[in-house]
Amino acid sequence: MSKQKYPITAAIRFLRQHAVAFHPHEYDYIEHGGTAHSAAALGVAEHMVIKTIVLANEHKQGLIVLMHGDKQVSTRQLARTLGMKHIEPASAEQAHKWTGYLLGGTSPFGTKTPLPVYVEESILALPQIYINGGKRGFLVSMAAVDLCCLNPQAVTVGVAS
Repeated sequence: MSKQKYPITAAIRFLRQHAVAFHPHEYDYIEHGGTAHSAAALGVAEHMVIKTIVLANEHKQGLIVLMHGDKQVSTRQLARTLGMKHIEPASAEQAHKWTGYLLGGTSPFGTKTPLPVYVEESILALPQIYINGGKRGFLVSMAAVDLCCLNPQAVTVGVAS
């Protein structure tokens, strides 16, 4: 029996270390293709593809939001929910510095710097999700409930728009 080959990223090492069941899925990455392209390439609903969004608060501290591929994050609502004045997308350079991942290949798992993770609450209702495995063109499918098991400090929020 031959082993399936797929990238061994920091995210994959993290998932293995925490004994999380996952299935790797590689696809042809397209610049600015987003979750619509990855969902179409894998033949799944875009709602099940989860975006990892790196943001910065007014103190220039990083945070990660996990959102459905077909939804947007309301940074205004997130700031209100967290009691902050302002939250904005982190620059690609800053996101890379915090996570160690390139834009389009960012995973919430195995980041260089531990960042607080906020999960759109409706994600946890899904039986299975597809989330970045730490490389462009590489997603892993896993049970949505494992998100909270992997990061007990993860906070669920309702900030989809």
